[in-house]
Amino acid sequence: MKHWRIEDVSWDRFDPALVDLDVLRMVKAASVVERNGLDYAVYLNNVFTDDPDFKGAVDNWAIEEVQHGDALGHWAMLADPGWDYPSSFERYRSSYHIPLEVDASVRGSRTGELIARCMVETGTSSFYTAMAEATEEPVLKLICKQIAADEYRHFKLFYDHMHRYLKREKLGVMSRTRIALGRITESEDDELAYAYHCTNEGDGVAYDHKRCIAAYMSRAMGFYRRSHIERAMGMMFKTIGFTPHGRVSKFAARMAFAAMQARRRKFARIMARRPATVRRPQTEALATG
Repeated sequence: MKHWRIEDVSWDRFDPALVDLDVLRMVKAASVVERNGLDYAVYLNNVFTDDPDFKGAVDNWAIEEVQHGDALGHWAMLADPGWDYPSSFERYRSSYHIPLEVDASVRGSRTGELIARCMVETGTSSFYTAMAEATEEPVLKLICKQIAADEYRHFKLFYDHMHRYLKREKLGVMSRTRIALGRITESEDDELAYAYHCTNEGDGVAYDHKRCIAAYMSRAMGFYRRSHIERAMGMMFKTIGFTPHGRVSKFAARMAFAAMQARRRKFARIMARRPATVRRPQTEALATG
């Protein structure tokens, strides 16, 4: 059951004067990734084919993910009336695919799959929390807070099922750590980079992974504060089986935040060397005349 509905959002409070262009570009990219949740539900249903309780939970999860995409897409079309969310999603969907014809997890076990899902929900919960605090536009701030709350509930969903399977599969701490870290590094694969390309670059611009992931990450990482990383690190430690809010977790968060800032600077340098033709939002055209 959805915990909120798009129709209940106070869209009349939208203030175009408070739209930040970097935030707008991130919202566009995020909208198509979230909308693609139905494919992930198909994949998870295939992996957990004999677990009706989990499959039912996943189907509801996917409905909420699609709503996230639709809410973000609607907001982005308000912010940039010349942008078309449905066609951008179809452009994304036509070239980016996840493997659907599977009968086992690519993580090697069902516990491993659920650890990976916990990492995804950790990342999205922290991302939307950071974006909610970064934007001044009131409608987007509300939407991001709602999505962040959903993503935290989704984390708890996958975490609870992970513990159910952990009792059967006995996956060790080192294996859990390896899977968790591996899923985090996958955030720089084609999923986000291609989403940025499809939603922000013109049809005539060739896809360049290095340029697009730099464009996405350099902006997204700028939203984060150390408090966001501390919260995410606590969720990661909890998933792996470590004490989530101890000194080690806080030290790891400090190191992770420093590493993120270094990566952000590296991505900014890549952007400077690899310019692309970025679609000019109508919001920007109006603001600059």
